[in-house]
Amino acid sequence: MEKSTLELLLPQWQGGNNPNYQIGNEILAAIVPHSQNIERLKIPVATDALPVQTTQIDGEATLLTQFEITGDILRLKQPARVITLGGDCSISEAPFDYLNGRYDNLGVIWLDAHPDVSNATNSQHVHEMVLANLLNTGAPKFNQQITHHLAPNQVMLAGLKYDELRPMDQAVNDLSLSYATPEALAQGNQVVSNWIAANHIQHIAVHWDLDVLSPDDFRSIYPGEPHTNPANFPAAVGRMTLKQVFDLLTMISTQNDLVGLSIAEHMPWDAINLRNGLANLPIFK
Repeated sequence: MEKSTLELLLPQWQGGNNPNYQIGNEILAAIVPHSQNIERLKIPVATDALPVQTTQIDGEATLLTQFEITGDILRLKQPARVITLGGDCSISEAPFDYLNGRYDNLGVIWLDAHPDVSNATNSQHVHEMVLANLLNTGAPKFNQQITHHLAPNQVMLAGLKYDELRPMDQAVNDLSLSYATPEALAQGNQVVSNWIAANHIQHIAVHWDLDVLSPDDFRSIYPGEPHTNPANFPAAVGRMTLKQVFDLLTMISTQNDLVGLSIAEHMPWDAINLRNGLANLPIFK
């Protein structure tokens, strides 16, 4: 099997209804290492403000179209490995659907402070239900669009703030999803290795929501907004450090076949605020 790698630039923001994720994508694209062995493609996304909500899900029609485009490109290119740079957390939906169809014994490590397992009865944002969609328990139209659904035993939630689960997150317990808290991972990565071995995982896709990181360690995330107190953030705030995450990713990469990596929810506040300020100057108009 040819080990080709495709890198997707996917500045999809409608899943979280936050256009700032587009700037995050631009900067993330400049940060990641470049290789002549990796083909890079930018997926076009709508830039207009979302229309007045007429469905339960914000941006539903736009997102379904963008997922279809992303899936079509993957099926055309048939890469062995997929890197996806977001964008909000919904960017993993089409790539992980594709990878689960390509590989037997695929495991998904969802590196996130939040589980993203809500549905249309308790959320209107797809970035809060993307994993539920992949598990066929999310929003109906998104469930139906996915061809290769994950089974619960294919998923491990890493860095999850389990003690801060909200009612919208209860599918973690309903589906008996495996998880490792930041405290557990601070003791080492053996809990992840054990899960991989116990479930006979041969290939791994990692969804990395940068919000799994502590804003004390990495500021370019939603809870790291300048002049705000992360303690007042209306959702769980990550506890992991960059070193911990890279130690985990290194372990996964050296001991297993890492076939997918998504990096989501990059929120570079300094660049966002600088661009917004410059945009108000007449000289830039």
